[in-house]
Amino acid sequence: MKRSAKASRKRGIVLADLNWTEAEKLFGADRVVLIPLGAAAKEHGPHLPLGNDLLLAQYLAAAVAARADVLIAPTLNYGYYPAFVEYPGSVSLRLETARDLTVDICRSYARFGARKFYVLNTGISTLTALRPAARILAAERLLLRYTDLDAILAPAAAGISEQAGGSHADEIETSIMLFIAPRAVRMRAAVRDCRPGKGPLTRDPHNKAGVYSPSGVWGDPTLATRRKGKLLVEALVRGIVRELRDLGAARS
Repeated sequence: MKRSAKASRKRGIVLADLNWTEAEKLFGADRVVLIPLGAAAKEHGPHLPLGNDLLLAQYLAAAVAARADVLIAPTLNYGYYPAFVEYPGSVSLRLETARDLTVDICRSYARFGARKFYVLNTGISTLTALRPAARILAAERLLLRYTDLDAILAPAAAGISEQAGGSHADEIETSIMLFIAPRAVRMRAAVRDCRPGKGPLTRDPHNKAGVYSPSGVWGDPTLATRRKGKLLVEALVRGIVRELRDLGAARS
């Protein structure tokens, strides 16, 4: 039986599917180890699941695997998410824990020859832990790069976004989920919630240190559509693949 064209194009290799003798042959200085990072326990309003970011990380890892020669590590499903801890079901690691988790994973793979790592990052606050992790690894001559969602998505979002403001469980994030996992989205429960302020989201209207959001939303998810999500996901995959190729060509 002939393999399908789609199957024959797949290039990424999932490490968890291998035994150690198979994995030993694949680590090398120029092959990138891709580490998906997506929260399995982070609120995303009343219309998206706590595992929203995990679904996104797994989808993107599979999409990237079809286009880039990478070793795909198991997904990290906990991270640094301090802005959401007031909402039941949400979990955040300490900054130092999230930073050291990434460092320890990369050091472990480096023992077998890997020198380049890319965290397929689906969060924003996670950047606060990834930046120092990259500095620590750089001192050991290991390269760590990671996805900056805002930077990659900004050009595509600028052309399609209709909301006045937002950054969490909003028009952009909900559109992406309508495209990749429509059954996980409860659009009837989506609400516009975008009040002024800075800091973490809070359920307490008297908390002046945060942005009051009884829904856990910051933005307008009611404007989300699957068509917008398709454009955003395509831009995101292109951006990640481009960054992986740049990393693969970089000198460690």
